[in-house]
Amino acid sequence: MVTNQSTIPNQQVVEYSCLADLNLYSSPACESLATQAAAGRHLRVTLNHQDAAVEVYLCEDDYPGWVALGDLGLLQPATLPYQAQSLTESEIKKLLPEVIAFTHKAMQQANYYLWGGTVAPNYDCSGLMQAAFVSVGIWLPRDAYQQEVFTQSISITELAPGDLVFFGTPEKATHVGLYLGDGRYIHSSGKSQGRNGIGIDILSEQGDEVSRSYYQQLRGAGRVVKSYKPQRR
Repeated sequence: MVTNQSTIPNQQVVEYSCLADLNLYSSPACESLATQAAAGRHLRVTLNHQDAAVEVYLCEDDYPGWVALGDLGLLQPATLPYQAQSLTESEIKKLLPEVIAFTHKAMQQANYYLWGGTVAPNYDCSGLMQAAFVSVGIWLPRDAYQQEVFTQSISITELAPGDLVFFGTPEKATHVGLYLGDGRYIHSSGKSQGRNGIGIDILSEQGDEVSRSYYQQLRGAGRVVKSYKPQRR
């Protein structure tokens, strides 16, 4: 078990697994949450130490972050290195009802929108998508714009339950939801311009204020046809 800096072996990168849910921050100051790692996830600890934090990369999605030195006790050396699971497009399609069921179950719990949240009960938009898909063994990249690039681009007219819908600016996707069918999608949206948690909206100008606001930002849609494979550093 890692307890402090001196217990990290003198190698460039060492792989560990999380003993408990872990917060990863966007800078070594550990003030702003970047993402979270659920218990059991693997990460690579580097020798880049600044202030009271160490730089890490989550093995499953290559996401970077900083772990407070006081949280290193929540890590243990991985007994086996992380291996990405390979799934075919047809296998993924069969799992989509379970992905959708995960989001409905998550919505039934008391929750609020948490920037960087990937662990129940509080998620951000892409964190909910990542958690829903990984519940059936399918890894997605972490952020909405990364998920848009990773998925197979499809027309809005081709949308089927389990596809992702993306919102944002003409330059970049900043929000993502899971299509449920009949013009509806489920997503975790913020407090100021959303529902401050998980809710269902419609892809239409005829919806309420929140639905209309997101519909006006609609960029496109994507289909998950593979599971993300990490890039070894």
